[in-house]
Amino acid sequence: MIEKQFKNLDEQIEIFKHKGLIITDEKYTKNVLLRENYFFLNGYRHLFFKSATDKTFIKGTRFEELYSVFLFDRSIRNVFFKYLLVIENNLKSITSYQLSKKYGYRERDYLRAKNFTSAPEKQKQVNDLLKKMKRQIRVNGSQHSATLHYVSNYGYIPLWILVKVLSFGIVSEMFSILKPEDQKEISKVYHIEPETFMVYLPILANYRNLCAHEDILYENKTQKEIDNTIYHQLLDIPKENGEYIYGKNDLFALLIIMKQMLQAEEYKNMTMELDNIIQTLNYNLTTIKIGKVLKKMGFPMNWKDLTKIERSVDIDE
Repeated sequence: MIEKQFKNLDEQIEIFKHKGLIITDEKYTKNVLLRENYFFLNGYRHLFFKSATDKTFIKGTRFEELYSVFLFDRSIRNVFFKYLLVIENNLKSITSYQLSKKYGYRERDYLRAKNFTSAPEKQKQVNDLLKKMKRQIRVNGSQHSATLHYVSNYGYIPLWILVKVLSFGIVSEMFSILKPEDQKEISKVYHIEPETFMVYLPILANYRNLCAHEDILYENKTQKEIDNTIYHQLLDIPKENGEYIYGKNDLFALLIIMKQMLQAEEYKNMTMELDNIIQTLNYNLTTIKIGKVLKKMGFPMNWKDLTKIERSVDIDE
């Protein structure tokens, strides 16, 4: 295996030039590469290659155009992250309310295995998750003001406080091992069937973590696919071999999930923010069209029409 050698800023620029990227201001380019990291910027180069086999830049591609896509991805990542945190907070609040109301507010009450599914094949998962949650209490009990307040003054941490320090992933997993009647109570708040909700949650958790760690977002694909929805039909998304080509395991699928889990005004605001960012990128592109970027995202050209669909038809096909 060939080792990757360190390249200084001049060498990084020469690599770009060798592949046909136009560098008009070397001082500016060096400053960007130093602050943003050559490796991360280089992750967006594929959009500007002549073809899958000819991995040189399309004639006329400038460094500024490559950087504009990098900044675009950062901007949409920030928007998605902001509203994913809203969903995370809502889910934690709804879940803790439902379980506290039914099972009690002390750890010894709500952290009992009998409060979760009795399915034999899930008992190990139940026990493992309970251990994770108890470990969070031990670790975070004295590190966060809210948990410290309850431990110091009451000797316990209610679930509505504990969820603040639980990861989205743990809360997502917890839903999957709840009793069916509790899953139904929580998911009906969103007008989503529990089975569908169980598919949505790990996808949301994965995207939340991706955004938090500043990974490339716009072309990310998930392992799980969401089911066909009324949105796919009403937006007339094209099919290939009988399957929708957008909105299954791409960023548009995430948008479909968030449409169903955010309040209408929240979702409207999010799409307005996304549209402004997309329009800015469109203005900055010269060698490729915005449609190429949208296609990588899984966004159909009429993606904004998703906002116009009323909640009265927010049901699965």
